[in-house]
Amino acid sequence: MPPERPRPMPSQALGRFDGASRRRPRDPRRARTPAWRRAAVFGAALALAGYAIEEMWRALAVGHLTPVAVAVLALFAVNFAWISLPLVTSLVGFARVVTRRREGAPADRPLRTRTALLLPTYNEDPARVAAALEAMGRDLAARGAGRAFDLFLLSDTTRGDVALAELEAVRLLRRRLEGAVRVFYRRRARNVAHKPGNIRDFCERWGGAYDHLLVLDADSLMDGATLVALAQRMEDDPDAGLIQTLPRLHRGTTLLARVQQFAGSVYGALLGDGLAWWTGSEGNFWGHNAILRTEAFLACAGLPVLPGEPPFGGFILSHDFVEAALLRRGGWKVTIAADLAGSYEEGPSSILDLAVRDRRWCQGNLQHARVLGAKGLHWLSRLHFVAGIMSYLSSPIWLLFVISALALGVQYESARQQYFSHVQTLFPLWPRIDPERAVRLFALTLGVLFGPKVLGFLSVVVRPGRRRAHGGLLLATLGFALEVVVSALIAPIQALIHCGLVADVLRGRSSGWRAQRREGASLAWPEALRAHRWHALVGLALALVAWSISWQMAAWLAPAALGLVLAAPLSKLVASGAVGRAVRRAGLLRTPEETRTPPIARAVELVLPAYRAALAETPDLASVVEDPRLLQRHLALTDRAPSGGGGAFDPVEAVAEKKIREAGTVAEAIAALTFEERGRVQARPALLRLLATVRARAERRADAGASGAASWWGLPRPQLDLPVDARDLG
Repeated sequence: MPPERPRPMPSQALGRFDGASRRRPRDPRRARTPAWRRAAVFGAALALAGYAIEEMWRALAVGHLTPVAVAVLALFAVNFAWISLPLVTSLVGFARVVTRRREGAPADRPLRTRTALLLPTYNEDPARVAAALEAMGRDLAARGAGRAFDLFLLSDTTRGDVALAELEAVRLLRRRLEGAVRVFYRRRARNVAHKPGNIRDFCERWGGAYDHLLVLDADSLMDGATLVALAQRMEDDPDAGLIQTLPRLHRGTTLLARVQQFAGSVYGALLGDGLAWWTGSEGNFWGHNAILRTEAFLACAGLPVLPGEPPFGGFILSHDFVEAALLRRGGWKVTIAADLAGSYEEGPSSILDLAVRDRRWCQGNLQHARVLGAKGLHWLSRLHFVAGIMSYLSSPIWLLFVISALALGVQYESARQQYFSHVQTLFPLWPRIDPERAVRLFALTLGVLFGPKVLGFLSVVVRPGRRRAHGGLLLATLGFALEVVVSALIAPIQALIHCGLVADVLRGRSSGWRAQRREGASLAWPEALRAHRWHALVGLALALVAWSISWQMAAWLAPAALGLVLAAPLSKLVASGAVGRAVRRAGLLRTPEETRTPPIARAVELVLPAYRAALAETPDLASVVEDPRLLQRHLALTDRAPSGGGGAFDPVEAVAEKKIREAGTVAEAIAALTFEERGRVQARPALLRLLATVRARAERRADAGASGAASWWGLPRPQLDLPVDARDLG
């Protein structure tokens, strides 16, 4: 790592905020977003939701409005209001996408500022991570911006074998990029606070040397033009605190990954563009593929530790929304650069991989209920929190709506046999529904649900360039139909998974932080059946209850029930790489990144074999500590500073030290270390040196008798050349 340039990053108080401390914008006109934009978007969404809710009320109020009908009406109102805003946002995005003439590009001028490109990693594939960094570094150097960026691989890896491979990858990366762009590496011994703690550790130790921080994920990729354009926009707008790009999904191999790519390219582009338009200076942060102003981030975005125990207390998992809200509270703009195209990421390859990621996101978003009332936040920042919370609560609300609708159907059918209630009336009081309004309302709901998809498809059809990029009209149409069918079938499965995730969080179960599986892997039948057995039973129960009520109710629930009953085979199908490749060969679900592979993605694939070959020769831990040259090479890339706790007693390190001291050989010591202890030893220079002395100690004991005899002949005694620094061991 370079010399440290420490800067403080104080934790922000959520319960108090002095408005007088808020920074005043240098250009107030550019810092404000026209109020009419929000008025138009929210006005249209509220009008649409209001009309639908009134229609539902009139459909239910034909007869006696029972408590069950009131519940149906209330749940429908929440659900419909939730889906109205994306439709209106997509309408705005449609207008912007079809009228845009060109995408953003950097100006032809050198950068005046310095940017740290940060790639945090946690037990990821070192070869692919290094290949991506090399591709980005070479692209920056080719554009004359190599001196304006430094590349940092910030590791929180806990697996010892992966950590050793990271060191080899960094050594090769530095050799290959020598003279083009500087590369640095730091692995924390303990990954306190996970990714946000990793970034914060960098900021507090080295942040003072850089004007901007460009944060990536381990699967992120950005071309040089986009990286330079982001830095230039920061230079041109002194009020910008954060600029978020809209990453495009790529490299998907399974059917699910390809469906997500297609949906993101066709529909997601509209939602992102519309969101950028009406959020303006109160945009959001998704944790990666974004640039931050170091001054603003250090002063305003230090995350507090929430009081109490996880899942609602402790470290904030979904840190990005909170950091964006705190930056805006401090007087900095948070914007979305929807016009920059060269930003990419990868998506989960199976429903189960989605569930693993969503488990952490669900807990993190529900944690935002503790942040929602923080003092001084902009109302749109609070709306971002509500949207994140609703992205998971909407599934339980949908399930309650379905159950309430079934209960209303049962009540309606049974009431036909009860002509008069126990209350004395002249006419029956059974519940009734206006069938014509119900049909119209059903059509309206489908239109609002599928409206963003239809608008996205139309944006492909009407623009020749977008149409060609998606394979032409026929293939784009077939891909659209396939995406709609697959998404409709797996949507109820995901909804039930979200219900389970919400229940887990409410029961007090914390998710922790697990490494994501980036590459597609086939799903075995036992795993699929075990994971989806309850989904199939719920789907079967819904189908039977709906059929017992009426064929109309069964028809209404048929798509959801079918997807749930077939959950296991569907999950296996969409996780299949063979199916995904067959769909690609057929030209379906094609995206612009497949029609014309981005040069930055091609560059990664070109250099990846070199890293694969080099990492195949990675020495194991025993080889490192037994070879002084390898040991010194390893120590040269090991972080000397204690992270996450200073000199506090660490039981893992204490046990590891005791095991090493008691071992007779290096192999015996390594075998005695647990998975976590081995990774910790590799991160602590003192423990690594101690492990290196095991062999010398064994040799000294073995030669003790021979050494005593040798003294008769005047031979020198053996000496240790790797002494342990007692100060390092504390």
